[in-house]
Amino acid sequence: MTRTKDRPWMMRTYSGHSSAEASNELYRTNLAKGQTGLSIAFDLPTQTGYDPDSPMSRGEVGKVGVPVAHLGHMRTLLDQIPPGQMNTSMTINATAAWLLALYVANAEEQGTASTELRGTTQNDIVKEYLSRGTYIFPPGPSRRLIVDMVAWCAEHAPLWNPMNVCSYHLQEAGATPEQEIAYSMATAIGVLDAVRDSGQVSPEQFSQVFGSISFFVNAGIRFVEEVCKLRAMTDMWEEIGRERYGVIDDKALRYRYGVQVNSLVLTEAQPENNVQRIVLEMLAVTLSKRARARSVQLPAWNEALGLPRPWDQQWSLRMQQVLAFETDLLEYGDIFDGSTVIEAKTDELRAAAQAELDDVLSMGGAFDAVETLKSRLVTSMAARTRRIEAGEQIVVGVNDFVETTESPLGGDEAILKVDPAIEQRLAADIVEWRSARDQAAVDAALDELRRAAGSGDNVMPPSIALAKAGGTTGEWGDVMRSVFGEYRAPTGVSGATGSAQGLGDVVEFVKAMAGGPPKFLVAKPGLDGHSNGAEQIAVAARDSGMEVVYSGIRSTPEQIAASARDEDPDVIGLSILSGSHLDLVPDVLGHLEDMGVEAPVIVGGIIPEDDRPRLAEMGVAAVYTPKDFELAKIMRDVADLAVAHRSA
Repeated sequence: MTRTKDRPWMMRTYSGHSSAEASNELYRTNLAKGQTGLSIAFDLPTQTGYDPDSPMSRGEVGKVGVPVAHLGHMRTLLDQIPPGQMNTSMTINATAAWLLALYVANAEEQGTASTELRGTTQNDIVKEYLSRGTYIFPPGPSRRLIVDMVAWCAEHAPLWNPMNVCSYHLQEAGATPEQEIAYSMATAIGVLDAVRDSGQVSPEQFSQVFGSISFFVNAGIRFVEEVCKLRAMTDMWEEIGRERYGVIDDKALRYRYGVQVNSLVLTEAQPENNVQRIVLEMLAVTLSKRARARSVQLPAWNEALGLPRPWDQQWSLRMQQVLAFETDLLEYGDIFDGSTVIEAKTDELRAAAQAELDDVLSMGGAFDAVETLKSRLVTSMAARTRRIEAGEQIVVGVNDFVETTESPLGGDEAILKVDPAIEQRLAADIVEWRSARDQAAVDAALDELRRAAGSGDNVMPPSIALAKAGGTTGEWGDVMRSVFGEYRAPTGVSGATGSAQGLGDVVEFVKAMAGGPPKFLVAKPGLDGHSNGAEQIAVAARDSGMEVVYSGIRSTPEQIAASARDEDPDVIGLSILSGSHLDLVPDVLGHLEDMGVEAPVIVGGIIPEDDRPRLAEMGVAAVYTPKDFELAKIMRDVADLAVAHRSA
């Protein structure tokens, strides 16, 4: 019997690095290999509204994604990729309106109207407050920008998904399945309620608006639980549409989600094990037809070490293609229908997630409950860390089965290295871009953007006009900062509960220290917003009896040094996960020396082995990477450094 196969999901790889030229070459190479959609990773300055020549961009340009500072960069980035034929996902949040404006301006130059564009802007600012840190503005103005985009797209880009609610990073921040479901649904409700109440869309358009909200979820390693999580999310989203918003169109009610499998479980130790982790996590979001992902992007096996090479991305793409085109999966209906195990677990997750969602809504919704939700996630991550330390949760190659043979795949050498000269080149590029444009037209566009932002008018039309006039990412960001102000999200550390495994001995050692408990300053220099590690270190230090100073993300080296001068810590800990440690660490050390601070400095992050001796030569006392999961040992190291510092 011949069966008709379902269409496969859209296949993506998350790509972008160093420059628009290099990223464009990578995109076209991946598309030629059978990738069916683009997923663009932007660098941290682009994500946080700075140009490459800004002092805030130091060490971060092109490191974790592609820099896009103006329309010229967008033209180069998408060269020979017809916008009307491509489905493009852009992982961008605080500056989403601006990047969509650049995308629209580039498409219109090529004769493609905005009504023809297909793709997604992530645009989930709540998860930035809770987990990833690339926010700029306070919750109210941030929601307003999202509402403007949703309303503009409903009229001018109906095939575009203006918001992609991203629970992916919630799981990476420690969220349980119930929390991941509840907080993502609460975020979507917060935006949809605001769109409905804004008066920018008619009641007749609202079904279309509801259907334009997509999701980006995380697939973890607990295979059965993840299958049930996605089935529960599918059911809950349809229920929210019908009961809360009166949507009856079956197509609009579909839970449409893309997925990247869980980078949280990718290990630096024995990274070859990541291959089977990726495959198993992919199965969790593809096997159940009723809850199958609409697009899948897989990380490379070596992303815990650094940026993957094209070959590594090809391997991940081929995993998807083998499943879709060689197996018989797409010839059958939902293979889990009728399973009492699956149905029972799905019902259990739905009930728990609904209770969590009701609790969030009782606090005013996700936008109003950011501080509480952040504390809950830090607590959940602390519990996960404790289980791994205690051996209750096995991570193969990390806390069990650690015996290994050297990998022939290359280890630290098997990653893409970004040329440090890129930053200088792009800083010069943007100076040249500004000098060649019509400054009067740019100034007029900036004035109109400022007026619209301040008056409550939709910001998308003036953003598009600014893009066409030659405005830059930093100029757009500066205008919005001047109107909306900047925001520092809560750290969640003070309200978190849970001690690391085996801290008892450290607590006793700290209690007995001459001069009292040590003061430990934890800081995150640069634009890197991934704060999970820093938060867990801060919580463990607090639970060890130390006095902890932690002000959150995005501090300049000068600010960190000034804080150290004023607080007089015994030890300073720097957390850097963006690959910019060789730029930022010496900058911090220089400012510390200038201000007369002599406390020892330790560094944690994704740091290649080759860079350890270089950091030691700079004067760094210790380096920790994800392989160092025993927090009790780290805390004892900190305490020993404090003793040595006091006796020096």
